[in-house]
Amino acid sequence: MNDPLGLINSGGAGGVDPLRALGPGARSAKNAASTDGPSFQETLLKELGAVNELQQQATQAVEDLAAGRRSDVETVIMATQQADTAFRMLLSVRNRVMEAYQEVQQMRV
Repeated sequence: MNDPLGLINSGGAGGVDPLRALGPGARSAKNAASTDGPSFQETLLKELGAVNELQQQATQAVEDLAAGRRSDVETVIMATQQADTAFRMLLSVRNRVMEAYQEVQQMRV
């Protein structure tokens, strides 16, 4: 089979760069997917830390309310709801990641 654009192997058809043959958008798409931003692991760990911090703040607010060091019930309720919402979102992300992992496990190579 003839490779007129040089896309199958890098040495074919005069050594044409495959990304150059596809156009200027191909190289930028490859670079954008590389290391321009934080990795998924870094982002996930940062968000885990934020959820943990919200949980600790809510726990502290409830303890302060129970001990009488705090009298604003509305703020305590908002803190607990915010922590609950963040935890539910984290749980949803975890479930999606697990579903994706299970799909990858079932792929045939």
